Amino acid sequence: MISVLIVEDNKFMREGWETFINYEDDMHVIGSFENCEDALESSDLQSANIILMDIGLPGMSGIEGVKEIKERHPEISIIMATVFDDDAHVFEALKAGANGYLMKKSTPEELIKAIRDVQAGGSPLTPNVAKKVLDVLYKTDKQGVKLTNREHEVLKELSKGKSYAAIGKSIFLSEDGIRHHVRNIYRKLQVNNKTEAVSFAFKTGLISLLISCLPFF
Repeated sequence: MISVLIVEDNKFMREGWETFINYEDDMHVIGSFENCEDALESSDLQSANIILMDIGLPGMSGIEGVKEIKERHPEISIIMATVFDDDAHVFEALKAGANGYLMKKSTPEELIKAIRDVQAGGSPLTPNVAKKVLDVLYKTDKQGVKLTNREHEVLKELSKGKSYAAIGKSIFLSEDGIRHHVRNIYRKLQVNNKTEAVSFAFKTGLISLLISCLPFF
C-alpha cells in the first residue's frame, strides 16, 4: 500500500486528489494539508511514501518545502503538481530534490500512474517539462565532464523517468550493466542520485534530445 500525503492550498483540488487516490486499491491518502508548515508539523509525514505537492503555497513555497522535507526524510519521494512550467520553477524544484514534476492539468489517470512510477523508482515528467530536461543532446559540458556514448544513452533514459529495468530493455543491457553505468555517471557528475544527475545535466547543457515531442503517459 502506497501512503500518499497531499500539500495543496486549493480545497477543491486537494479533495479531488484525495478522492481518486483513495479509490485505488494499492494507495491511500494519510494526510492532506493546505500548506507546508502544517505538513511538516504532522506526525503523518514520517509515514508517507510519496508527497503530492503544489509549488505556489501560502507561507513556505513548495520548493522550500521539498528542501525541508528531504533534509528531514530523504527517503520520501515528492511529486510536484503545479501550474508552473517555466525553467526557473522546474529546475529549482528538481535541484531541491523533487522526484517528479507534473502539471495540474494532468488527468487523474496520469497522476495515479506517476505515483506508481515514483514508487517503482522512476521520475515522471509531463512532456513539456521532459522536453526542457532533454533539450540539447550531446552538447559539450561547460564544466568539462566527458561521458561515453553509452553513459549518455543511460542518462538520457534516466531523464525520461525510467527504472533500471525499463532502461535495460530499451538499450539491451542487464540491470547490473545499467547500475554500472549509473555509478560511473554519478562519479563523473559528482552527484548522489538520479534527480541530481538529471538536474546537473540540464543545467550544464550536458544532454538534450533532438525530438519535437517526448511521450510520457
